[in-house]
Amino acid sequence: MVARVLAALFTTDSGGLTSAELVRRLHVSPASVSKAPGHLETQALVRPERDPHSRAERYAVDADVAFRPVMADVRNQPRIAEACGAVAQKLGTTAPAGARLEITSQFLLHVTDDLARSARQWHRIYSTDPRKTSGTDD
Repeated sequence: MVARVLAALFTTDSGGLTSAELVRRLHVSPASVSKAPGHLETQALVRPERDPHSRAERYAVDADVAFRPVMADVRNQPRIAEACGAVAQKLGTTAPAGARLEITSQFLLHVTDDLARSARQWHRIYSTDPRKTSGTDD
């Protein structure tokens, strides 16, 4: 259901739908939709916002839908790399396990730095918000 909810949000012109609109669009019960938006929110794929036309909460995607989770991952990877490096030092980098952990640490730091640089560049160049329409998409 999570994938169906995300697909429904992606394919709306407004980029957002309320739970009731998701239920109507997907032809499912309210219970089927209830947990999916929250799960997507924890993954930084959707954000809740107040519907300007009612008191309902809308779940929205925008041009940053891929940027936010990538950058969240970029913030977490250095901790894993540091942990690998610390264990590598304790084991000794000449030991096979220590060498593997040291290489893993260096790899994660290098790739994370490249990913962050690339994501920021992409965001700077291509970041636009096509959600400039009002109304609903149910």
